[in-house]
Amino acid sequence: MTFAKTLAATCVAAAISSSAVSAGTIVDIAAGDDRFSTLVAAVGAAGLVETLQGPGPFTVYAPVNDAFAALPEGTVETLLKPENKDQLTNVLLYHVDDRNLTASQIPAGSNYFKPILASERLCITKSHSDVMISDGTGEMANVIIADIKADNGVIHVIDKVLLPGTRPSC
Repeated sequence: MTFAKTLAATCVAAAISSSAVSAGTIVDIAAGDDRFSTLVAAVGAAGLVETLQGPGPFTVYAPVNDAFAALPEGTVETLLKPENKDQLTNVLLYHVDDRNLTASQIPAGSNYFKPILASERLCITKSHSDVMISDGTGEMANVIIADIKADNGVIHVIDKVLLPGTRPSC
């Protein structure tokens, strides 16, 4: 067998074996990425690890560490305290939809979406090149990486922590 044929066969075998390998759950993917260490700690403190490792489907709007760092000083530390578990849980559930919603499935324009935190709404605006999410404070988060596929849903990476509050204008 020539070098080119051996290389081609190796590449095909690698592609086949990697496609058979599971991507992991949303929690597995987040835990394996240092950009989400604050989110992973918050999910653990809220007791949501088992839920987000479940069958789903879930769409998670996952804030990066810099988004948590942009919150007012002391906010993350306060939310992580055991006595604030309910508030932390509400903030986190505001980032989760109970569907597998890829960026291509988000309709153009501005539309309300219902996160798992049923009393709240998000306004997701999709243009030809961007997806932005307005939260209960009226501020916008940008989707900076879309469609990270997991076994139990999809992750959209965002640059702001979404906070519940008043229903955003849409």
